[in-house]
Amino acid sequence: MSASNVKLTHLDEGGAANMVDVSSKDVSSRIAVARGSVTMRPETLELIQSGNAKKGDVIGTARIAGILAAKRTHELIPLCHPLMLSKVTVDIEADETLPGLIVTATTKVSGQTGVEMEALTACSLTCLTIYDMAKAVDRGMVIGDIRLVEKAGGKSGHWTLAEDGSEGGT
Repeated sequence: MSASNVKLTHLDEGGAANMVDVSSKDVSSRIAVARGSVTMRPETLELIQSGNAKKGDVIGTARIAGILAAKRTHELIPLCHPLMLSKVTVDIEADETLPGLIVTATTKVSGQTGVEMEALTACSLTCLTIYDMAKAVDRGMVIGDIRLVEKAGGKSGHWTLAEDGSEGGT
């Protein structure tokens, strides 16, 4: 599909931004998964894993920040619908090869609109919290590769990011 054939759903006929009317959509179970990373020096990763960071439990605090962020996405992104999320999980795994942490946020809802923005917001804020809590020892950390890796439910069905990072299929 070429860019000229795509209609942005948040723009009305006159080009003004608006909230999409989802009232005619069926309620369905929806899930979204977003992933990102925080790359850091090996000694920073060791410090975080040891639980001895000056600000406390980096991983636990970042996980809670991500969950809170998912619940408040509609307050941060102007045209998002407020959703009654049924589940938010934030997994944070060490990756020695980066070195750093891989963040995976999963959001679920039964509703009339998807939860991609909630997953992406949870992932982003988790990464930002990791940075905030460890910046005293490593200001050069890099937050990156935040992207949707899977979504299911709704009219468009199931989508996953292809292994090579290209637009995936079902």
